[in-house]
Amino acid sequence: MVSHSNLMLLLFKLLITPILIGSVTLAGRRWGPVVNGLLVGLPLTSGPISFILAHQYGLAFAAQAAVGNLAGQVSMCIFCLVYSLVAQMNHWLASALTSLTAFLLATLLLNHFTWQLLPAFILLLAVITLVVQLIPRYALAPNAAIPPKWDLPARMIVATLFVILLTTFASVLGPQLSGLLSPFPIFGVVFATFTHAQQGPRAAANLLRGIVLGSLAYTFFFLIIGAVLPHWGIPLTYSLALIAALSVSGIFYFTTSKKERNRNEAKNSHIDL
Repeated sequence: MVSHSNLMLLLFKLLITPILIGSVTLAGRRWGPVVNGLLVGLPLTSGPISFILAHQYGLAFAAQAAVGNLAGQVSMCIFCLVYSLVAQMNHWLASALTSLTAFLLATLLLNHFTWQLLPAFILLLAVITLVVQLIPRYALAPNAAIPPKWDLPARMIVATLFVILLTTFASVLGPQLSGLLSPFPIFGVVFATFTHAQQGPRAAANLLRGIVLGSLAYTFFFLIIGAVLPHWGIPLTYSLALIAALSVSGIFYFTTSKKERNRNEAKNSHIDL
């Protein structure tokens, strides 16, 4: 017989991911690929996975997996860089396959090391800083492409299946590999390929650059979990981690918006002259 706590956890697995990806999809359609990228950079799959791991396998397991999450996001940044560069000369399918291969190879390499919290944190910050400089940024007019009706349900189903699959086999994979695989770009590849197909490779590059910038929010989310989860428990730790992630993402959104407004004002003033 299924206990009440197991039933609640199952409902969480089934509901949280489609709610998150649905919200981000609609926000991206409303405010464009840069904002979409910043939102996708949040721990939309890895955050729920971490929460589930803490409940299923204990606080120490989830804290160690958080270290793997930080190292694993390096692979996610590499995915974004490879896709954004390959996409400028290739179809979305070739871009997706190449970048996913790069993610898996980077993950395989990272798993050869035993990661600690501070080195993983420093490495991720360094990679984010580098990759943001390498991904091209394009000035694009808003695109009014209408997505197919199956677009949103397909995104929700695929992402939910990934969360269920990884949390089911986490005990076999162990905490580090579970953490390394949690950032698997299930959202990233879905959003990148749809943006690429519907709006073009430059819009996809803008989206992926936003994801890398959004990784800073992800970074502080898992830094907090890895540092204090065994000591402060689930409610306080995840609440603080979520607040930190949303705060960092919000700062970047408003900073980016302000820079964009200033750039447009300068351009309009030049035209007027």
